[in-house]
Amino acid sequence: MKLDLAPPAGHRFVWLAEDLSLDDALGDHNGAVWPDFMLRIPCTAGRLWHRLSEDFAAYQAMLLDPSGRIVAAHNSAPLRWDGTVENLPDGWDDQFEQTVEQHDRGVTPNTLGALQIVVAPDRQGEGLAGLMVEAMRANARARGFRSLIACVRPTLKERYPTIAIERYARWTRADGLPFDPWIRLHARLGGRIVRPSPRSMTYRASVAVWESLTGMAFPESGSYVVAGAAALVEIDRERDEGVYCDPNVWMVHDLE
Repeated sequence: MKLDLAPPAGHRFVWLAEDLSLDDALGDHNGAVWPDFMLRIPCTAGRLWHRLSEDFAAYQAMLLDPSGRIVAAHNSAPLRWDGTVENLPDGWDDQFEQTVEQHDRGVTPNTLGALQIVVAPDRQGEGLAGLMVEAMRANARARGFRSLIACVRPTLKERYPTIAIERYARWTRADGLPFDPWIRLHARLGGRIVRPSPRSMTYRASVAVWESLTGMAFPESGSYVVAGAAALVEIDRERDEGVYCDPNVWMVHDLE
């Protein structure tokens, strides 16, 4: 699908549906910015991610620089939503589950669900994230969808892991705009904060796995600060289990 958006000079948008050979490169690009434990502990994303290229390739966009390198990308997938706050998915995991389940039942979507936007570390700060949000909005609007919904993972939340997402989501700057840069960007582009999602994504593994992936020791049960985690990791030695719930914030872009 051609978008009425102006990429930087020499750059071009490519949809995965146009070139499935870019799928591996897209995976490498996306994995560069996530904490190791979020990539290696079994989770909803790991179980369902292959469906994006198999069933939703027309919703995966890449921005290629003049050399053909992916410098920004977005992942999204459609679903049906009735527009009410109470019937939003519980979080990111539930959104993805609903998308796949509805697709397999043949449900006609009316909403685009954002999954992630990743900008190459050496190209951050150039406005490419906003461009990819605009690309999502344009794709959704072109397909007649009434909303773009995003369970946003706040950029700076990992610096404040002990602060509840319900409080963090309400933080603002002196100018009244949201404190968090990623929430603020969505707000500037038309998104509205709807509600927090404290258990948006869940990661569960043995204590040994957590220790291996984090380089930390967890000598006793309790709540631990882990690098890259936006909330505390809960360790239960008796059950030999560590559980992390990634806190996000639901934002809705009304397109009608």
